[in-house]
Amino acid sequence: MTQNIDRRSFLTAAAGGLVVISLGGCTSDTVDGKKRPHYVMVFDQNKCVGCGECKRACNEANHLPPGRSRVLLQRMPGPDRHYIRVSCQQCVDSPCVKVCPTGACHHDPETNIVTMNTDRCVGCKYCIAACPYNARWINPETKVADNCDFCLHSKNLAAGELPGCVAHCRFHALSFGDLNDPNSFVSKLLKAKDTVRIRPWLGTEPTLRYIPVVKTGVR
Repeated sequence: MTQNIDRRSFLTAAAGGLVVISLGGCTSDTVDGKKRPHYVMVFDQNKCVGCGECKRACNEANHLPPGRSRVLLQRMPGPDRHYIRVSCQQCVDSPCVKVCPTGACHHDPETNIVTMNTDRCVGCKYCIAACPYNARWINPETKVADNCDFCLHSKNLAAGELPGCVAHCRFHALSFGDLNDPNSFVSKLLKAKDTVRIRPWLGTEPTLRYIPVVKTGVR
């Protein structure tokens, strides 16, 4: 829980910056004549119990230093035990990519996922400063910037499997898939559920979406 993420700032954004959105337009970019996927992750606050299994799965899938994870769970203020996922928002219009002087931080050309070329990163931390979600950090082993990239470089996504955190969530609080595929679970889920994004007015178009807590009564 000591990663370089300002969790207080993230919670402030979460509390004051969650705006209900519709399904919205999917990316229409193409690669080799085929529509490029638009991968999204959905975090359901009603199902997360804060067990931390997602963090452990992230560490294992991405071979991170002991005790490190690309995702944190922060308990929300209030008497009830509700959590919010703190991780890279996978913005379509990514400030981190724009400021990177070496091109190390980039959108993967096939998947459009924001990821890192560790061989090109010089550790300048420009991407960390530019991220309005405080969700990037320096890996103490590699000495380069790191972020959640949906397990793009792990065996999971390459093999057509779910990201580690999604696959190991016992309470099904996480969903993942291609929004450009109308038959995918996430496409159907986002048509059925109201979801929110953090600070949508910034124009970064976050890909991570949240199903907010459903109030069952007035205390």
